[in-house]
Amino acid sequence: MKPIVPLALIAALALQGCLAKTAFDVVTLPVKAGSKAVDLATTSQSEADEKRGRELRKRQERLGKLERRYAHQREDCEDGDRKACDKARETYAEIQQILPTIPYEPED
Repeated sequence: MKPIVPLALIAALALQGCLAKTAFDVVTLPVKAGSKAVDLATTSQSEADEKRGRELRKRQERLGKLERRYAHQREDCEDGDRKACDKARETYAEIQQILPTIPYEPED
């Protein structure tokens, strides 16, 4: 009978550690879940900067395409194509809408 008592005592001590760890995990779970939700809901400064940079590059690319299209339409307009003149005016209006959204960069 003596070997059973130390074995029962060891098992009881081992279970106490498991129960304590489980209780600790259950208690901290809402805090961990809440902090994860806050991390997902907030945007860091670097993420916001990257997003602004992507948006700016897209506007710059769009402006470049419009400027090339406008130059081509102007050439066609100067050659007497009336439809090209109308399209050039529309393209120019779109360029004028985009220009204020792109910051000025001095040339080196």
